[in-house]
Amino acid sequence: MSIQSQSALSLARLSIEKPVLTWLVILFCVLGGLYGFLNVGRLEDPSFTIKQAIIFTPYPGATAEEVELEVTEHLEIAIQQMGEVKEILSESSPGMSEIHVEMLDTIGGEEIPAVWTELRARIRDATAGLPPGASTPIVYDDFGDTYGIFYAVTADGYSDDRVRDIARMLRRELLTVDNVAKVSVEGEPEERIYIEIPQETLSQLGLSYESLLSELNQQNAVVSAGATPIDENYVRIAIPQTLGGVDAISNLLITPGNGSEAIRLSDIAEVSRAREERPQQLIYHNNVRAFTLGVAGLSTANIVDVGHAVEARLAELESQLPVGVDLHPIYQQHIVVDEAINSFLLSLGLSIAIVVGVLCVFMGWRAGLTVGSALFLTVAGTIFFMNMFAIEMERISLGALIIAMGMLVDNAIVVAEGMLTGVMRGKPRLDAAEEAVQSTQWPLLGATVIGILAFAGIGLSPDATGEFLFSLFAVIAISLLLSWVIAVTVVPMIGFHLFHAQRQKALARGDAPETDAELYSGRMYRFYRAVLEPALTRRWLVLAGLIVVTVVCYAGFGSVKNSFFPDSNTPMFYVNVEEPEGTDILATAATMREIGAFIGEQPETLAYDTFVGSGATRFMLTYNSEQPNTAYGQVIVRTEHRDEIPALADRILAHVRDTYPNAQIRVDRIVFGPPSGAKLEARILGPDADMLRTIADQIVEELHVRGNVIDLRTDWRSRAPVINPVIIEERARTIGVTRDNVANAMLFATEGSQVGVYREGEELIPIIARAPAVERAGETYLGDRLVWSSQQSAYVPIDQVVSRFDVEFEDVLIQRRDRTRAISVRANPQPHETAAEGFVRFSEIVESVELPPGYTLEWGGEYESAMEANQSLGSQLPLTFIAMLTISFMLFAKVRQPLIIWAVVPMSVNGVVIGLLATNVAFSFTALLGLLSLSGMLIKNAIVLVDEIDMRIAAGADRFEAVRDGSVSRLRPVLLAAATTILGMTPLLADAFFQGMAVTIIGGLTFASILTMIAVPVLYALFFGIRRTRRDEQPA
Repeated sequence: MSIQSQSALSLARLSIEKPVLTWLVILFCVLGGLYGFLNVGRLEDPSFTIKQAIIFTPYPGATAEEVELEVTEHLEIAIQQMGEVKEILSESSPGMSEIHVEMLDTIGGEEIPAVWTELRARIRDATAGLPPGASTPIVYDDFGDTYGIFYAVTADGYSDDRVRDIARMLRRELLTVDNVAKVSVEGEPEERIYIEIPQETLSQLGLSYESLLSELNQQNAVVSAGATPIDENYVRIAIPQTLGGVDAISNLLITPGNGSEAIRLSDIAEVSRAREERPQQLIYHNNVRAFTLGVAGLSTANIVDVGHAVEARLAELESQLPVGVDLHPIYQQHIVVDEAINSFLLSLGLSIAIVVGVLCVFMGWRAGLTVGSALFLTVAGTIFFMNMFAIEMERISLGALIIAMGMLVDNAIVVAEGMLTGVMRGKPRLDAAEEAVQSTQWPLLGATVIGILAFAGIGLSPDATGEFLFSLFAVIAISLLLSWVIAVTVVPMIGFHLFHAQRQKALARGDAPETDAELYSGRMYRFYRAVLEPALTRRWLVLAGLIVVTVVCYAGFGSVKNSFFPDSNTPMFYVNVEEPEGTDILATAATMREIGAFIGEQPETLAYDTFVGSGATRFMLTYNSEQPNTAYGQVIVRTEHRDEIPALADRILAHVRDTYPNAQIRVDRIVFGPPSGAKLEARILGPDADMLRTIADQIVEELHVRGNVIDLRTDWRSRAPVINPVIIEERARTIGVTRDNVANAMLFATEGSQVGVYREGEELIPIIARAPAVERAGETYLGDRLVWSSQQSAYVPIDQVVSRFDVEFEDVLIQRRDRTRAISVRANPQPHETAAEGFVRFSEIVESVELPPGYTLEWGGEYESAMEANQSLGSQLPLTFIAMLTISFMLFAKVRQPLIIWAVVPMSVNGVVIGLLATNVAFSFTALLGLLSLSGMLIKNAIVLVDEIDMRIAAGADRFEAVRDGSVSRLRPVLLAAATTILGMTPLLADAFFQGMAVTIIGGLTFASILTMIAVPVLYALFFGIRRTRRDEQPA
């Protein structure tokens, strides 16, 4: 090797002769690890910037198409001028424009606030161009807040104002808890004060709707009355609010339009205070009306500590809550995180125990203890540096420690093995330690850096993937570098003291120390030698066999199931129900309560929470809350074990499809990683809404017939009915009735008009004027209304100006993508399939439908997410690959040795394919991480083996013997590293998140060990033209 094997400063000798320095390293790792573990931040997922904002712009009375053309288009043009925009999605519905803006992935979390400021400025500038009647746009950008401590609160039997008092008290008290950032309360009952006036009474009084509303508004207005000097004070004059409750409103004096005396409102109207009839959202816990309480911690806080502090505060508040008010946890992130960390510690403890146990069996208890100590110190030191660099302990960073486990053991095993064999050859322990470290320290460092670089493409990616997985790269880099430092400093010192017995045994042999033949004379070595020698003799045949196996495995990779992100371990799932568009929220609530009752009867169900009208508060980073829609309902179901979910979900699906054939239902599992909605999605982009619907209907029909997919739907949903009064314009003008008069009559006869608010403490209760219930019943009640004629100053029958009421169907949801209309056809694969398997059929059918000119097809869903992630990874991999190649060439300063090492890397996939096919586990994102880890371990073993052969040849050994004996000498460390890693991964096979990675490493490493010990020597012999001579045929 080009790098000198003799170091000016021998780390091994220094660590043994100056043990104080080594003990300082040990104490630093142990005490630092303990300090780090007690103080390191704990999260469920890495803190991650969601680079999305939503702009809501109300435009009351406008159709979806008018909203699209007059509001959405205008705002999209302004937003598109921002260079940071990645994608603009919009939904135009009657009376509301909703624009979703996603920024480029390369924008960092610290830059995002400035981007939102610019977005608001552009929206503000564009507001002047909006049509009259459109409200000021509202920008929401706080999607990164995760309310991970999430409760449902039931208060059955209590009045609405009492429930609101309880909600306010809980929110106020929880905001005082240390490190709580926000508290979100959703679903608390809203009240209204209703003023119901019969139209006959209004007609007799000659009081128009407009005059009535104006009079009530004036009574409720907040007015300024100035101030006056009194002595030395300047005192404000306050006019008290007239509307002081239902009684005060009932006693208001109204002046009739016919000039009669003023009369009390209660004489002509019924005033009542009642619950809002059609709230925006209804929430039920186990079918009992509830509201939710979500608590978000500060981004810098330890969520476990925050969770326990919130629980403690709630326990204190329990005595203040009335009897019958109960808090039911929906999701407790701090408990999930705590359990995950405890589970990891258990897995880590098992892994270390397995490593020590295996090494004790095959190398003796002294070597086992040496390597086990190094592993423990490495993990402890890594946790200290995690705390120091503010890397939280979460799912990704814990996974990184587990991924690195195999590589952490490697360094210590190589040094311990080299030292042990040196002592057994009769060398003094100090010399053996020094030689073991000096002969392997640089190859091990090079291999360690190459192993780190394997993950650099993911962790240092400038986009969202890099932000989400940075902790993975950081922890692997810290732990691997630390494992090398400990292997060349602490391992020699521990080995020096523990290998005393081996030294005594070697001294007892006197001048006849153990030779290589004696050291490697065990049954395992004899078997390996018997396999290796024929392989070296028939090297072309062996190479051909390896190539054939590799080609077959690569072909077999097409049969491996693919999955972007695996399902979560959390025993929770979502049941999403969509009624036909336009369904009344009360009808949707009735349906959802019946579905909830069925779910509650199932034996696997622990609890269920129903959300009607919109989704829940974001209680985990990967939860995607549905936007408001009266036809939508979601049930969050919890079971005891995740294995119970498939059977329960199938029964729920069957029940809903049988009972509510018009409803669309789908079941979603919690997945790791960003939610992509439907797993299969095809988007058709084009100008005409009717043509887009025709194409989508054709695709849906084809998929129904031969697609074999489930949850089939489009995102435009069905057209909804709309009532259009046909106004007789000429007659209306003649009798002095305007469109506003007709609209006011319709509004008064249906939802009612808001005439003001009643201020009760911090609560603002809307006051609604409307027709009595008896006038709002029946199918033809709209045709019986009276409408005000300003010309006649009297009411006239509406049928004089409206010839009929037509019921038509219109688009109530127009979707656009980057300013082009787009309709998405969505589906999910069968439960036993992965998205990739379902996509093959799905895409084939979609592409078979011919598109007219001007219409294009795009893919979405999991395919798009995977493509974006792969593209991001692909943009980084060439750079990291070049860096890895450069290091391997610098390590040897030759060409053929690195080529031998890199020639075996593509073959590492063989064991992965065999393992995944044998276990039927999907190749997921975590499996990809396992593959990168595997390539790092394979390269490390190959580097150390090639370096060993090079050293033997440089020392003057026969070249064939150097290849054979060098390979034999590396057998035990390679097999031990593989065995300890494989066994250390076995506890993770039961973990849904790490299962793919565990199978990848176990299967891959089994085959990679054979590759290292057979393929590398054979390739070395081929590259250097080494043949067996007669002298080599003598037994070793």
